[in-house]
Amino acid sequence: MLSIYTDEYFMKMALKEAENAFEAGEIPVGAIVVAQNKVIARAHNQTELLKDVTAHAEMLAVTSAANFLNSKYLADCTLYVTLEPCTMCAGALAWAQLGKLVYGAGDAKKGFTKHETLVLHPKTKIISGIMDNSCSELLRAFFQKKR
Repeated sequence: MLSIYTDEYFMKMALKEAENAFEAGEIPVGAIVVAQNKVIARAHNQTELLKDVTAHAEMLAVTSAANFLNSKYLADCTLYVTLEPCTMCAGALAWAQLGKLVYGAGDAKKGFTKHETLVLHPKTKIISGIMDNSCSELLRAFFQKKR
């Protein structure tokens, strides 16, 4: 039996969060955390709203998931995020011992893979490029609107 719970299924939810960020005037990055095919946290960038440079979608989603699980570790969780995490976020994911990272668009300027892929926990599985075009297009539209 085929499951509806694919990486694309959950990335669409993360993309919805990115659209919420876009509408709020934030850089459109969205993230969700999934455990046992259940969304336990969702977030989007809120750096402008909170006047906090650390309020990236991933950071907010990790904090929310940890609170939900009452644990600092997310070894049995998957983070879906529309943009490749920066080094700061990747470091937080390493400390959380994230089980799996799935991201859409790569980030050649600030993405963690530019520096060092080993920044994540050694057991973290990484899948990139899921819905890359949709994720990238939303970012392009946002920055085009800003210019």
